Amino acid sequence: MDFNASLRRAIKTGNVILGQNNTEKCVQEGKAQMVVVASNCPASFKSKLSENAGLFIHTFEGSSVALGKACGKPFMVSTLAIVTPGESDILSLKRA
Repeated sequence: MDFNASLRRAIKTGNVILGQNNTEKCVQEGKAQMVVVASNCPASFKSKLSENAGLFIHTFEGSSVALGKACGKPFMVSTLAIVTPGESDILSLKRA
């Protein structure tokens, strides 16, 4: 599976929330099926996310700049939440 292609497909065809504040709100509301965090995302935010039992968190191997580019955005993205994957197979990471 090509993570970047799956992520772009999810953004295009599904519902993906970008940014720490929006992701945190989405997780608190129980809407997030999966959260992706950049490797340089603050540890305090990662630990706050990990308090949510049953939430699948995937750590992107690149920086927030690289994650932003993978999303097709011209800005940094330190974290994002997958609400609905659309036509993407990105949720298959949960089974891997």
